[in-house]
Amino acid sequence: MIWKGRRQSTNVEDRRGMGVGGKTMIGGGIGGVIILILFTLLGGNPGDIISNTPSNTNSNLNVSKDESAQEKEQAGFVSVVLADTEDVWSDEFKKRGLTYENPKLVLYRGSVQSACGSASSAVGPFYCPADHKLYIDLSFYEELKQKFQAPGDFAIAYVIAHEVGHHVQTLLHLGDQPSAAEKRTNEYSVRFELQADYLAGVWAHYAEGKGYLEKGDLEEALNAAKAVGDDNIQKKAQGYVVPESFTHGTSEQRKRWFNKGFENGTIEGGDTFKAANL
Repeated sequence: MIWKGRRQSTNVEDRRGMGVGGKTMIGGGIGGVIILILFTLLGGNPGDIISNTPSNTNSNLNVSKDESAQEKEQAGFVSVVLADTEDVWSDEFKKRGLTYENPKLVLYRGSVQSACGSASSAVGPFYCPADHKLYIDLSFYEELKQKFQAPGDFAIAYVIAHEVGHHVQTLLHLGDQPSAAEKRTNEYSVRFELQADYLAGVWAHYAEGKGYLEKGDLEEALNAAKAVGDDNIQKKAQGYVVPESFTHGTSEQRKRWFNKGFENGTIEGGDTFKAANL
């Protein structure tokens, strides 16, 4: 993706020099990490797993970030992607007579306190609807590359755009129609996540239109969508899949809805809740 020298968002909150006190409900060990990945990777409902217990210690101290050259470049990249999403969604909301509220993107290391509770980087990037903020530990760059075999800058761009997709859902109250009981089902979660994939595709459509995409970028995003499909994650983690436990959709579903958004380029057409076939 062509990004160097372009506008960076001013809505980035850097907490990499901060710690977070208090205990979390995030389990340690391989089992805990697998559960967290299955339920919260790329924008699951963090409130279902993350503790709502606020920190009761004052450990948020300003210390040296020790930012490496690589981290500096990564932070710059996600800031440019966030700026692009601001431009796209501001235009789309304006067409509908609405005003888009820019979300904040929080950079952190290891653990972070959000309005949804305390979280460790094991949950992966996530969006908290309670404070309208996206959270990402930049170490996810390497995790996406090594653990999920989804390298490339546009793979990370897809991740950011997916989380922003959750913000768009929040602002437009997309998916609010189902009952409270229906929202607690895995089927609802899958449809909600696939819609965020669709909205990420809408952003990519505009990025291509502005000439920002390079050869292979779309393939990187589709590969990332495939890599974080529930079936792919479960098969790697436990050797078999349990479809009724899916919370984000299969690899093919995630690819399909991202690509559909990319082709359509509009919010319309992404109503996964009414789709008969996902």
